[in-house]
Amino acid sequence: QVQLVESGGGLVQAGGPLRLSCAASGRIFSISSMGWYRQAPGKQRELLASITRGGNTRYADSVKGRSTISRDNAKTTVYLQMNSLKPEDTAVYYCNAFLPSTPPFNYWGQGTQVTVSS
Repeated sequence: QVQLVESGGGLVQAGGPLRLSCAASGRIFSISSMGWYRQAPGKQRELLASITRGGNTRYADSVKGRSTISRDNAKTTVYLQMNSLKPEDTAVYYCNAFLPSTPPFNYWGQGTQVTVSS
């Protein structure tokens, strides 16, 4: 089992920054990658950024260049720094942990609301 707890959401003004945190506990040594997703009303959940256990990162085009995913040295907390926020960034943001077990399994946090005001 893996538990994920997100924090850092809230109301942000357009153009401002946001930093989300995701604290993982439990079978963290089984996690091969962690990522941030978001889901806006009426839309599918989309992957924003991910980081592997080896530190490789990738970003969705929608946030590339204005977002950075990182983690602490203990690899228990993952961060998403977003800059130049836009109203269309308004969504519920979810932390994800992927375990390449048999079968593979995804764990999700409870989600944190981010609202960007114009």
